[in-house]
Amino acid sequence: MRTNIILICSMLALASCSKWLDVSPKSEVSMDLLFTTREGYQDALNGLYSRSVKEELYGRELTAGTLDVLAQNYAIDVIDRVGFRQTQQFNYRDNNFINRQKAVWAGLYNVVANSNLILKHIDGSQQLLDADERDLIKGEALAMRAWSHFDVLRQFAPSPISAPAGKGIPYVTVFSKSTPMVYTLRQVLDSVIRDLTDARALLRQTDPIMQPGYKVGYTTPDSSTEVSGPMFLQHRRHRLNYYAVTGELARVQLYAGNHTAALAMAKEVIESNKFPFTRQTDFLQPDDQLKDRILYKELLFGLYAPNMTNPLYDRLRNGETTLNTPPGELRTIFEVAGPGAEDFRYKQWFTQQNSSTGGYMRLEKYNRNSDKNLHDLMIPMLRLSEMYYIAAESVYDTEPAKAWAYLNTLRKQRGMGVPLNDPSKTVFMAELVKDARKEFFGEGQIFYMYKRLNRAYPGQSGNTIQPSPEIFVFPWPDDEIAYGNR
Repeated sequence: MRTNIILICSMLALASCSKWLDVSPKSEVSMDLLFTTREGYQDALNGLYSRSVKEELYGRELTAGTLDVLAQNYAIDVIDRVGFRQTQQFNYRDNNFINRQKAVWAGLYNVVANSNLILKHIDGSQQLLDADERDLIKGEALAMRAWSHFDVLRQFAPSPISAPAGKGIPYVTVFSKSTPMVYTLRQVLDSVIRDLTDARALLRQTDPIMQPGYKVGYTTPDSSTEVSGPMFLQHRRHRLNYYAVTGELARVQLYAGNHTAALAMAKEVIESNKFPFTRQTDFLQPDDQLKDRILYKELLFGLYAPNMTNPLYDRLRNGETTLNTPPGELRTIFEVAGPGAEDFRYKQWFTQQNSSTGGYMRLEKYNRNSDKNLHDLMIPMLRLSEMYYIAAESVYDTEPAKAWAYLNTLRKQRGMGVPLNDPSKTVFMAELVKDARKEFFGEGQIFYMYKRLNRAYPGQSGNTIQPSPEIFVFPWPDDEIAYGNR
């Protein structure tokens, strides 16, 4: 076992000392020395984000991979050079699927283990960190622990609407090699909410984004303040800041069925006015290299991903054998023949490419020029638009007009100025889900929405995917079953 760098036990290693993952922060220092300096705590926290943006997690797989393939966003040809055809057909015994999800499980629990290591030491850091910095680091570590557990839960356990008393996952709160306890679905959600609530309380008083003068935007020409101050406190939207934690709490509360709490959290983010909608001139910028395809200013939280250009290119833009969508399918998704004819997302996020089979639509959301673009390459983790969806869904039963107003506000920002209205909640939810699929294309979120609602959804070529546990609940890795965790 190496001792010169941090070796954090992954979840797959919690019951077997022979299995370790190497997850070192940017400065590789010994485990014994890591928490003896202020910089060590900062590096440990930075390590949570750098681990999360690896290819097997949000850097590619949980963004432009399995989840969007299962949502039927892409066509997979029979040659299947990307190894997703069996996944698209919900064959969870396929080796490609098994290996990808095993890496997701291990990676997310690795972030949990790193978070717990920080939390183990942080309360004894009074001689190294002032109170504000200590609370900031503790708040982010708690939030990352909750975030990682929640995304394991959304993949490997049933949703509350389909199995309210269902079995959950391990919720690990200590750094240990002991076999962790498996909690019920409700217990896990309670733990996630508790950690996020505690994190939010810590960040409320210490996060620079809470300062009235903190301005979100591009460094130029917006003169944002996101790069002001010490480097560790810059770019708060690249981290789990106060509003990102509040937004995640809105997402979790909605998943748990707590509409009142979800609405309160979503409204706080929206009404903070910290996150302006992207200017149409930036989204529609004719200079392809200056275009803001990611809608940067609307990100509550995004992972800085300068090294993911090639992996995302290989997955989405490297010819007809990568993940792409038939032109007819995409026109149907975006309702181009009807109200979606003016949808900016369809026009700016996709280009039609010629191929031997007649052409395909290529997702350009992550296409950028690293020298010219107004912002860094970011992996969207939480958007302002999701707060509008959450607020709309949560308020509908008591104020349907307000629900439609939230949805229409967002649609107008995306180029569809004709407002929608209908007295039927069925119609409302259909419109909301359709718009969310467009908004989250290539981000891995729409499959979670289908699962949360236990909702049938459109497949390829006009088919309908019926909701079922066999589709919405992924099998646990064999290692976990063998060690008695299932």
